[in-house]
Amino acid sequence: MTEPYRFYENPRSTRRGCTDLSEFSSTTLEAARKEISSWPNYRPTPLISLSGLAKAKGVGAILYKDEGGRFGLGTFKALGGAYAVCRVLQAAILDRTGVSPSSEELRQDRFRNITETITVATATDGNHGRSVAWGANLFHCRCVVYVPCSCSLNRELAIARYGAQVVRSAVGYDETVHQCLQDAEARGWLLISDTSWGDNENTPATVMQGYTVMTREVLDQLAAAKRPTHVFVQAGVGGLAGAVCAFFSEAWGVRRPRLIVVEPSGAACMFASALAGKRVSLDKVRSIMVGLESGEASPLAWRLLEQGTDFFMTVPDSVVPDCMRLLAASPYGDPPIVAGESAVAGLAGLLYVQETPWLRSKLELDATSSVLLFGTEADTDPDLYSKLVGMTADQVRRRADFTEHSSDLSSASIS
Repeated sequence: MTEPYRFYENPRSTRRGCTDLSEFSSTTLEAARKEISSWPNYRPTPLISLSGLAKAKGVGAILYKDEGGRFGLGTFKALGGAYAVCRVLQAAILDRTGVSPSSEELRQDRFRNITETITVATATDGNHGRSVAWGANLFHCRCVVYVPCSCSLNRELAIARYGAQVVRSAVGYDETVHQCLQDAEARGWLLISDTSWGDNENTPATVMQGYTVMTREVLDQLAAAKRPTHVFVQAGVGGLAGAVCAFFSEAWGVRRPRLIVVEPSGAACMFASALAGKRVSLDKVRSIMVGLESGEASPLAWRLLEQGTDFFMTVPDSVVPDCMRLLAASPYGDPPIVAGESAVAGLAGLLYVQETPWLRSKLELDATSSVLLFGTEADTDPDLYSKLVGMTADQVRRRADFTEHSSDLSSASIS
């Protein structure tokens, strides 16, 4: 039986964090920021202060990076998959023509006669595939997305909406990744994977570089706030956690916050790897947090997190609905937030630590601490969200709009 909560202090952690940052230099990360911020409808997502929750839980600050509005896709993964599509198409056109096109030229018709002959492919539980499909639509190439048997119909339809061909497998996520890899190699498709394999790290690294646009925004948004002392970040294959680790290691070095990687109890490949002291795979995984349901850690992400993570922990599925409802209902006066299942793993980890005295002491989490959480998705499966929370996402958003409007009226009357 899987233990609901587990906690492990990483003896291989270095004070500086990641030591191998070859794919995540300041130049590379700035290139990703410059490119993605030039796309239509780009705008930074909000960094929300949950001051009421922080006061109730006895910490100085809780900051929640809400990715629910990212490019209309409802997930931070809009940054990674689409960015990788852009880069592989640019490389393919350069190889064929000797010309390196801008993303604006890809969006227009100048190279469409080439891009329409190219097929990109990926495997996904939902969110990454949606980003790749959106990127393929944006830059005018073909797209095939493999989904595991557990992928919900809503998530499949959200991918197909961007014109991708969706292939539903009869197996789980990790097996579907391998099936997609084999088919892509056999058919000459360009693979847009968010996990590395063998020596193939270029595209997964590009995906992760895209994710760092989110952490760059956090850095800018912290200008008037206190630098976080702790980051609780969720992990599936580890791409997000690795990107966060790499970015803060590059930006802050020894001044980086403590990094706590949080996984579902039923899909904790990073935790198992930390215990083993090497990357290991799990035979069976299952979690309500579908975006984190992986039994194989990305080798690239593991290489970063092996030294960059201070603590690994797991949380049970049973607390996920409560955390989603906590953000939606905002009982402590914070703005109501629509958070999907995979968005609340970090919050679940924080709440458990705060309620466990020896863990609070171990992490030095107290009234002076500032905690950063990543709300990685909104209601990417609207039906499941309504079932778990007891209200629709639109109802929560209307409450948020009313709260913001009421706050504006109060400020106006005071002034």
